[in-house]
Amino acid sequence: MKKTVTTALLMAGMIFLQAQSIQKQGNHCDLGIDINSNYSKANILDSLMKAYTTHLLPGVSIAVYTEKEGWWAGAEGNANIEKKRAMDKCHLQYIQSVSKMYLAVEMLQLKEKGKINFDEPITKYLPAKYSRYIKGADKITVKMLLNHQSGVPEYNSNPLFVSLVMQSPTHYFSQEDCLKSIKDEEPMFAPGTKFKYANTNYLLLSLIADAITGDHAAYIRTHIFKPMGLKNTYYALDHKYLNNLYIADSYWDVFNENKPANITNLQLPTVACSKGDDGIVCTPVDAVKFLKAVIEGKLLNEVSMKEMFDFVKDEKGNNKYGMGMYYLDLGGLPAYGHGGGGIGAGCGLIYIPSHKTYLFISTNVGVLTEGKLPKAADELKTQVLMALLQ
Repeated sequence: MKKTVTTALLMAGMIFLQAQSIQKQGNHCDLGIDINSNYSKANILDSLMKAYTTHLLPGVSIAVYTEKEGWWAGAEGNANIEKKRAMDKCHLQYIQSVSKMYLAVEMLQLKEKGKINFDEPITKYLPAKYSRYIKGADKITVKMLLNHQSGVPEYNSNPLFVSLVMQSPTHYFSQEDCLKSIKDEEPMFAPGTKFKYANTNYLLLSLIADAITGDHAAYIRTHIFKPMGLKNTYYALDHKYLNNLYIADSYWDVFNENKPANITNLQLPTVACSKGDDGIVCTPVDAVKFLKAVIEGKLLNEVSMKEMFDFVKDEKGNNKYGMGMYYLDLGGLPAYGHGGGGIGAGCGLIYIPSHKTYLFISTNVGVLTEGKLPKAADELKTQVLMALLQ
């Protein structure tokens, strides 16, 4: 899940320090691409991954696509430290909040089909059994959820929800369980007046999509995964859809001593019960395939693309967030994408227009709390970006 729940699980996580790996299927996969063995940045990327997985991060996996040189992918370190299982290109990675980008595409597709109007209040589409938990729901539009301008409270920072997770960290929490925890909370601000990222926005969007399609996850699998050939991507098949998949184990440096503990049995359920704001696992190559399909207009029409990239601004007037898409400033170069972080994983999916380059980078250690390993993960990301921009 997200930052507050991760912090709250500090004590509960002690119970699982000796957690055993979940049984996983074989590592035979078809990435569906031809890797360029002569990719010009391969050596530097390999060197960076090796450097950061030798004494710091458990494992790292990267996929890159450039218009000039095509595909490259690599992995270093361990998918499982205890058994010294190497990370490889076929290991599925938790993409965490990058999942929001997929749901935004679904919502835009539904708008194209005339199924929803983003300027209508969410109460027109969201069943009353859910909207009753949101104060002033009739003043919040669908677009405000997509742009994080609704003002709805963050369920992951609610003490009631955090305490529930602490007391039963492997329990499956429904979307309604999450909303119940904020039913008495006031809005963070008047709808439409500010930008503030909140996972609750996309949880609500998933419920709206459910109301329209019957099953928002099935829609994503049918209308996004399947037509784009994302055969190594999985989302919400059932409560146990992550079990037995070829997923890298998850780690958390609980005491910030560079001794990450295996918390796979915590990571799995927290991701499995996340809908809309999280929940997707895939290979790095599949993540890049998805973003590439978005940028190339294979999933959305021209009008929808303009909406997705119509960025709201922060309080300083800087471009911030579109629809499931962050605006990123790489030293004066614009880039687009999303980051994701969980209790036992972290990643980033980015497109750099000036270099016509796509990047997905992930690690199997939690990056949300401050510490040596989260800092190392961020430094590695920066080093990789610098290498790609040279």
